[in-house]
Amino acid sequence: MKYSILLAALLSASSLFGTDQIQTVDTRVIQQTNAELQLAIAEATLAKKEAAFAQSEAIQAKSALVREKAAFAQERADREEEAIEMANAAEAQAQAEAEAQAEAAAEAEEVLKANSTMYISVVGQGVAPMNTTSPAQAYALAKRAAIADAYRAIAEKVKGVRIDGQDLIKNMMVKRSTIRTSVRAMVRNANVVETTFKEGLCEVEMEIVISHSDFAQ
Repeated sequence: MKYSILLAALLSASSLFGTDQIQTVDTRVIQQTNAELQLAIAEATLAKKEAAFAQSEAIQAKSALVREKAAFAQERADREEEAIEMANAAEAQAQAEAEAQAEAAAEAEEVLKANSTMYISVVGQGVAPMNTTSPAQAYALAKRAAIADAYRAIAEKVKGVRIDGQDLIKNMMVKRSTIRTSVRAMVRNANVVETTFKEGLCEVEMEIVISHSDFAQ
């Protein structure tokens, strides 16, 4: 009886010690699992932080790139605007200079005003023909040609010259070029001032005084 009781006590004690060992092993496994889980959570949190940091850096880099592009575009626009302003200023200056030159030319050009007169002096030239019979005939013909040339010069100054031009181009080359000048005017009261004749060339200086009333009719 004593042995059976002792055996039962030993069995119960051994079973009791075995349960404690199993509980101890389960607790260690749970603790290890919790540690690994916490480590995994920490690693996941760290990965999220790294991803967020990388995303933040990417956003900042993109923002910096956008700002840089915007600054470059603004600088380019400013340069284009500056170039346009310079071109406009140059054009305005050129136009002002052209207007100033036109005004200066208009002021320099003698204009026939009302109740005023204008003095015009020209020189005409004439050449004697080769088949003249005497020096007198050569002089007379040359003088006549010089007077006619002087009248033409007076008419050109008073009325202007009409110019007609015609070019014939074939195979990208000028075959014939014709220029015709003509003047039509009534010249009155022109006076011969001086006549010179030398080596077959006669030069006649003529002058005329015109008034505004001559053109007012």
